[in-house]
Amino acid sequence: MDTLGAKPKRATEQDRLVGERIVALRKARGLSQAALGAAVGVTFQQVQKYERGTNRVGAGRLQEIARLLEVPVSAFFDEGNGAAGDMQADVFGFLRIHGAIDLLRAFATIEDDQLRREVLAIVRSASRLGREERS
Repeated sequence: MDTLGAKPKRATEQDRLVGERIVALRKARGLSQAALGAAVGVTFQQVQKYERGTNRVGAGRLQEIARLLEVPVSAFFDEGNGAAGDMQADVFGFLRIHGAIDLLRAFATIEDDQLRREVLAIVRSASRLGREERS
């Protein structure tokens, strides 16, 4: 405790959400924890702590991470503005699913629009089959 009696700062749920978004955006850029850490001047272990939400990311460091990941700082926060905020939360939720970023990266490299539609149809069919098997 300091002389004013304030409690030590602890990581919050918001810190955990910021960390999840750092993970998703880092992976989407194809960066390792070590590469991100080196670029912002911290160890990969510190990046791990940021990503787990066990350590808070300072404002200046978060701004540097956002610059490296080519996103606005606001990308790390829930905007709380109705449907847009819900959609942003859904997107980050999807990106946490194992393989989602790899699937999106591969899908984005398909240049033919018709082939993209066919791939999407295959994925939707697989999803329906999976739901039917669980029913």
